[in-house]
Amino acid sequence: VVTIRSANGGTAGASGKLVFSSGTSKGGNSGALYLGSGAATGGRGGLVALTAGSGTSGTGGSIYVTAGDTSDADGRYGGSVYIRPGAGAGSSNGGSTIVYT
Repeated sequence: VVTIRSANGGTAGASGKLVFSSGTSKGGNSGALYLGSGAATGGRGGLVALTAGSGTSGTGGSIYVTAGDTSDADGRYGGSVYIRPGAGAGSSNGGSTIVYT
């Protein structure tokens, strides 16, 4: 088990901040960042959860999923956001994509 976390904020302070980022590039593609869990044989696949914190004063935390912009004037598109549920095997149904508003 590997745990990476910031320190608790205590009763009067804010808790810390974690930043995971790939490097920038001036002459080529920038790096990639992957977050995932392993596959399982004979069991369920791992869970990846993104959870924003709740607040007792003001609003709760937010989660932003943002694709990259482009400044290429040759008609290139900005990045895409993909959300895909898992496929089922045999007569099982695949997973669901649920968006709450």
